[in-house]
Amino acid sequence: MYTLQSDEKLTSVMIYSKDALVRGEVVTKNNIMVSRWLRTQGAPTFMHLLKANVVGFSSGSPRVYNFDELYFPTSECMCFHLTPPTMDPLDYESSEQNRLMQPATILIGPFLLQGKLRVSGMVDLPTTMEGMRLPWLSFYEISISNPALPQFHLQVPMALLSTGHVAYGLVGTV
Repeated sequence: MYTLQSDEKLTSVMIYSKDALVRGEVVTKNNIMVSRWLRTQGAPTFMHLLKANVVGFSSGSPRVYNFDELYFPTSECMCFHLTPPTMDPLDYESSEQNRLMQPATILIGPFLLQGKLRVSGMVDLPTTMEGMRLPWLSFYEISISNPALPQFHLQVPMALLSTGHVAYGLVGTV
């Protein structure tokens, strides 16, 4: 088993990919704000997790795998958030002018995320989406569910979305 170094910490996180859900304790340096970690220059090629539980959806019915240590490729991560009740301060100022909270539904493999995107009030959403060049986008006030796991329902204040790997729904209900 991995021995944590004096300048490292463990933080419980959840990672979503097109065919898996991973929950575990990610190893980072002490000075990292984990909820924003993937947006930084220090984002890893592989996220190192301890006590990882993986629910795989690629074989039809969900299968559970457990690992003492897991190295998950960051490039396969479509959504990332702290495991409740752990939370960091939100990454915006609520008093910032000309910003709106746009309700949206995000599709990530078998997961449905309903929440809000923080967008400019000066430009319409399609223009914002086309002009977006950030690899990670914050998503707020989220309710997460999965039809294959009816007992799975999670509320989180914020998550990071891999902008080019998720589908954004703006009209309709599920």
